[in-house]
Amino acid sequence: MFDYDAERFRVLITELTRSNVTEETWHWLTEKFLAPETSAVNSAFAMMPRKTGKLPITINHELWAEIEKLKPGFTLEGWTIDRLGRLCLLLQLDPTDKEKYVKTIENLFLAAEVNELVALYSSLPLFAWPELWLMRCAEGVRSNIGLVLEAIMYKNPYPISYLDEKAWNQLILKAFFTGKDLNKISGIDERANAELASTLVDFAHERWAANRKINPHLWRLTTKFIDDDLLTDLKRLFEEGSLIDRQAAALTAYQSDSDSAKNLLKSYPELLKAIENKELNWSSITPEE
Repeated sequence: MFDYDAERFRVLITELTRSNVTEETWHWLTEKFLAPETSAVNSAFAMMPRKTGKLPITINHELWAEIEKLKPGFTLEGWTIDRLGRLCLLLQLDPTDKEKYVKTIENLFLAAEVNELVALYSSLPLFAWPELWLMRCAEGVRSNIGLVLEAIMYKNPYPISYLDEKAWNQLILKAFFTGKDLNKISGIDERANAELASTLVDFAHERWAANRKINPHLWRLTTKFIDDDLLTDLKRLFEEGSLIDRQAAALTAYQSDSDSAKNLLKSYPELLKAIENKELNWSSITPEE
């Protein structure tokens, strides 16, 4: 039903929500916890910002650490009180009635506006019956709403844990096409695969042919798949690219298992030294506008 200690997590989120809202709001919210009707959940979910406000949450370090330990990869970073309240409400749903539980959440998705979708998608890793939300996650990836895409992609452990390779690759490609921050995508390096690398290299060649810039993070997903053609691409990055291109090529070569790529990197000792001194990494590379 759950892949983490859901009861302890629910208790912590409930305590955190109570500490972030007024007594009046807390009384209103707890009334909704006890209401069995789906309509009450729908109404409370929609009304949440009017009751809680939209200020950033306040949380102490110890509670933050325990929440992240209970659900690795999940974070409350950047959350507002209304999103927290919505999560708190969702965590009160009874997952043992599987049909009602799934239907209630699905109905929220169907009726949701943007901020409600953000709350729902960022809560995906916390829902019971995680395998049942695969299609919902894949549908979200097809969205053209930036905030929705970021809720799915950024520091969200659900995609890395449950999406199959095809759906995962679609997520990563959408991130490139929409200019998302690749550093914030959980599991981006761990789930690199040959099919994705091949597609991204083709995309890079198309960008080169059109004299358009390439997101340097594209190359990080090719490190496990260096062949003669990719080695030629790395040489081009070193010889013709900008400083950021050369840095990306250096990291790709350094993290690969290719002796040829590593030997190529030795021709650029200043970049090799920067990597070894931990001055250069993917987090330090910002794509050019």
